[in-house]
Amino acid sequence: MREDTQTPLVDIRNLSIQFKGRRGMVTAVHDLSLKMGRERVAIVGESGSGKSVSARALIGLLPSAAQVSAEKLEFDGIDLTRLSEREFEQLRGSRIAMILQDPRQSLNPIMTAGQQIVESCRLHHREGRRAARERAMDLLEAVSINNPSRVFDLYPHEVSGGMGQRIMIAMMLVAEPALLIADEPTSALDMSVRSDVLQEIQKLVEKRGMGLILISHDLDLVAQYTDRVMVMYAGRVMETLESRHLEQATHPYTQGLIGCRPVLGHPVETLSTLVRDDAWKT
Repeated sequence: MREDTQTPLVDIRNLSIQFKGRRGMVTAVHDLSLKMGRERVAIVGESGSGKSVSARALIGLLPSAAQVSAEKLEFDGIDLTRLSEREFEQLRGSRIAMILQDPRQSLNPIMTAGQQIVESCRLHHREGRRAARERAMDLLEAVSINNPSRVFDLYPHEVSGGMGQRIMIAMMLVAEPALLIADEPTSALDMSVRSDVLQEIQKLVEKRGMGLILISHDLDLVAQYTDRVMVMYAGRVMETLESRHLEQATHPYTQGLIGCRPVLGHPVETLSTLVRDDAWKT
């Protein structure tokens, strides 16, 4: 595990996030704590467990209605609770980058892939158009896109889901961020290309020395591509353990997630059903 305990990249202590509902305040995240260096950490759990909301607190992308409190919420020594929106804008993209689920919804439909990467290069590096184009070509090549000059001139609707996600990754790498948040980066992709995209992310994270927060529902994938796994349920952390020891999980909820997976080569008539216990919320 690659972790710098002296200068943590992310240091969260007792993070809570609430939203106002019809019947009062609803707690989406309750007392979440995480300390990580330039390593790969997965956050897993069912939809609505608080995975994405927690990550968005780091990048300042929660709606204004969210009420955030924490004993500590720091990125690379920066107190995020004190940042203004303008300061968050300077942090986003440059120091922390985020890859979203569906690239077709994230890319601008009226700009080519190359134009969007060039725009990002000029924004972050203050480069001229020619230098930005050269950098964009290098980034497309870095994410293993064959014939980058052809892809440069394609619009988002002209590329496949896997190609679109690679283009998004290239855009996120423009500023060489210290932390990459990948929020279900393969959920909109075919099974045949999911591993390829995650391998690409893993290769780039290791080569560039970045930290990675990978948000996913897929336990098998996170076990292959991360160092640690944080399991969430109903806004709370149930268990945190090393990915290689995932099968040795002790919490009943984590065991339930593992048990309800279909396993190739071991057919069963009925899959196990995940049991949700309200006692885990307390």
